[in-house]
Amino acid sequence: MAFTYIFQRVEKKYMLTREQYEYLVNAISPYMEIDRYGETDIRNIYFDNSDDELIETSLLKPAYKEKLRLRSYGVPTADSTVFFEIKKKYRGIVYKRRISMKLHEAYDYINGGALPEDIAGNIPAEIDYMVRRYRLAPKAFISYRRVAWAGKDNPDLRITFDRDITSRYGDTKLESTASGSKILPEETTLMEIKIPGAMPMWLARVLSEKNIFPHSFSKFGTAHVQNKIKKASGF
Repeated sequence: MAFTYIFQRVEKKYMLTREQYEYLVNAISPYMEIDRYGETDIRNIYFDNSDDELIETSLLKPAYKEKLRLRSYGVPTADSTVFFEIKKKYRGIVYKRRISMKLHEAYDYINGGALPEDIAGNIPAEIDYMVRRYRLAPKAFISYRRVAWAGKDNPDLRITFDRDITSRYGDTKLESTASGSKILPEETTLMEIKIPGAMPMWLARVLSEKNIFPHSFSKFGTAHVQNKIKKASGF
């Protein structure tokens, strides 16, 4: 059975040194806990057209931007559940809409087929419209290791820590080995704070104590720029 999901929240990103990461883990432990999944291998296919229209527009930092990706948790098989996600950002608010299906069904759709018959409604129609409007096709594979924390008293407060962020162009299969180019230095951890409303005072205080400030960063955007430089240099 397929499912649909809708999220609306504020997301802030931060670049952490190893010292800042270790400090934050200790500081948030009284208020938050690692979710039931522990450390997760997240794999994504990001979509764009031959003109790189979506990512080039995103890099200009417009008030509104959107992207489409296919995500798996862990190394999938043909019958594993994966998620098609539309992610939109308007004036700092992130809107994520997604549907689930089997990997083989997603590949059938990517290769010109139709979405599964048991999926209906606004979200699949929106995905299909986006694919056809922009003439989207798989563009980049991006994977990383993630540990997600959730608030003990406020489960809507989530903090994720991503490391080993890897990108690859050419082979975008989710089930392939997670090889490619590293997007960030080994000692750097990407943190994202995700919350529907205002940040708790205790968390704002923790960030201020270590001079940790928001940092504009896009995994796909960084991978795209690195790939352009690589192609221009002939490698």
